[in-house]
Amino acid sequence: MLKRFSGVVVPMITPLNTDFTVDVDAVKRIVNRFSENGIHPLVLGTTGESSSINEWESLKVVEAAVKTKGKHQYVYAGLVGNQVDDLITRGKKYINLGADCVVATLPSYYGLTPKQMASFYKKLANEIHGPVMMYNIKATTQMSIPLEVVEELSVHPNIWGLKDSERDLERMQTCIDRYQNNENFSFFCGWGAQSFGSLKMGADGIVPSTGNYVPEMYKKMYDAALNKDWEECEHWQKETDAVAQQYQKDRTLGESLAVLKALMNQKGLCNKTMMPPLTEVV
Repeated sequence: MLKRFSGVVVPMITPLNTDFTVDVDAVKRIVNRFSENGIHPLVLGTTGESSSINEWESLKVVEAAVKTKGKHQYVYAGLVGNQVDDLITRGKKYINLGADCVVATLPSYYGLTPKQMASFYKKLANEIHGPVMMYNIKATTQMSIPLEVVEELSVHPNIWGLKDSERDLERMQTCIDRYQNNENFSFFCGWGAQSFGSLKMGADGIVPSTGNYVPEMYKKMYDAALNKDWEECEHWQKETDAVAQQYQKDRTLGESLAVLKALMNQKGLCNKTMMPPLTEVV
């Protein structure tokens, strides 16, 4: 069953001019490239340096992506921050600009209880007039959204899914099994190395950062999954793993994002500029 939200969703880098403003032309270039490969952009996610980009520049990214998107392409917009009212304001603006869904991480300054996590997502879902997804990324928030909280929130009429980047095979299998037949709740695997594995288990979609550089490989991987050609699908997992090693191996997350931009710069897609506190590859 192909759900409303499914497929390959690439967490897009945020292309910047050398003065740290958003390079709108590069946004359009990258979104067009995704569209040619049947891929949806997730702008302003972790790969998009969202925690460092102000509201004005963030709105420019969303607006450019929405204006460029193809006929069957969705724009997902990330919400990252610790001021809940600000997140709600941005979320509303993203939806009003035409974003198809907002994808929110937990506020991460304080450790939150499961009850507080559920309250946070319910507040977003009740006040943002558009689809909301949860984004579980323990590597940056230092918290994991418990599965019982996911279950509680999965029945909310405005919460449409979970993007999960936690590296836990048992958790992933449980989520896929639990929500596979729920047409109103999608599971996206945000663990690039398990793209093939999650699709074979029945995940609705994958969210690989390496898709910024080789979107054509992920098109082939996903097409193979739709055809249940698991040998071909696994082949493209191995190919994309090798590409990911080029920028991720022995690097911090911030360093790997800088190398990813440098690789894309070599293809003429964007500048190498990183938003402080991150620094570009010299």
